[in-house]
Amino acid sequence: MERLTYRIANTADFDAIHALNYATFVEEIPQHAVNAQRRLVDRFHDENTYVVCVVGTRVVGMVCGRCERPFSLDAKVAGLDRWLPAHRKAVEIRLLAVSREWRKTTVFHDLMSFLARHFIAQGCDLALISGTVRELKLYRHLGFEPFGARVGTDGAMYQPMALTLEAFERTSGAA
Repeated sequence: MERLTYRIANTADFDAIHALNYATFVEEIPQHAVNAQRRLVDRFHDENTYVVCVVGTRVVGMVCGRCERPFSLDAKVAGLDRWLPAHRKAVEIRLLAVSREWRKTTVFHDLMSFLARHFIAQGCDLALISGTVRELKLYRHLGFEPFGARVGTDGAMYQPMALTLEAFERTSGAA
């Protein structure tokens, strides 16, 4: 088995992140337009903290988070704050992407665990996602609770969801 390494991304990872974003959110989930560069740079790129999974020198998985408002969900869910439980600091988790050959392995779990530890250390106690409706069972299993109406377009439909620190601790076994 190849060795998997998880870490906060650095600038040398950005081209691979943009390519994995493109493969996932243009080619697989038709959320963004095709482009000749086959790169998708997130509109919040400069504010994102990316966690990557690397095999050798290849980025095979990534996820990011950011605590700066407005979140992408602020533009999708009117009056977002009315849906949220009381909290100190929220993080929006976005852009989860894992290369096809690394799905159904520990990569997803380990990316999310690394990201969770990072943002808990930053004082976050609430995580928000736009969870693809294709994986709602998985997100619920992790402790995420749906709120509000689904957002997105045909082929790229998402459910706004929230995960409190307490629910994370219950479902992850962390204490």
